[in-house]
Amino acid sequence: MSPLTYKKAGVSIDGADEFIKKIKHMARSAARPEVLGGIGGFSGLFLPKLKGMKNPVLVSSTDGVGTKLMIADLLKKYDTVGIDLVAMSVDDVVVTGAEPLFFLDYIACGKLEKNMLREVMRGIVRGCRGSHCALIGGETAELPGLYGKNQWDLAGFCVGLVDKKEIIDGRFCRKGDKVIGLASSGLHSNGFSLARKVFSEKELKGKIGRELLRPTRI
Repeated sequence: MSPLTYKKAGVSIDGADEFIKKIKHMARSAARPEVLGGIGGFSGLFLPKLKGMKNPVLVSSTDGVGTKLMIADLLKKYDTVGIDLVAMSVDDVVVTGAEPLFFLDYIACGKLEKNMLREVMRGIVRGCRGSHCALIGGETAELPGLYGKNQWDLAGFCVGLVDKKEIIDGRFCRKGDKVIGLASSGLHSNGFSLARKVFSEKELKGKIGRELLRPTRI
């Protein structure tokens, strides 16, 4: 009887290592001077610049893309959902008045599809560059016992920094203040459970699906 191995259990360690090597150069393009080292270690290191801040406050947010990933699967188009992933966390940090500093991603899948995941990473890097947020690490988990072969999910985590006196929390709002609305680029990454019920699979595979995949505005 041959010995039981990780590979026979459905997990490719070599495949994961190869994937990390190929995305390292992408991550370097989404760095900041405060980043110490690169991705691939057990943790990311970031030396924040606190000069001029009397009471620095860390602001954090974590989120995912939800069932928008199912639209990406229908169209086999994966180059924008990474932007959505970054935006969902970064936008929640920015509204407090904080500057997003660094971002980490988590990708879980039943089987490591390197070409598909490389497209996802391209989007994550674009989102980090667009928000001037450093990509300092992440995790790609191949979990065949939890996910089917073509099933996967995304999650992200962002940390920002703001001086306490600059926090935006609504305490300065007064009667008569003007509200400025910023136009969205579409549904962003919310409401897709309903959107998938409104449109047929045929519609979602066409122009409507491509429009729904328009990435979240950062």
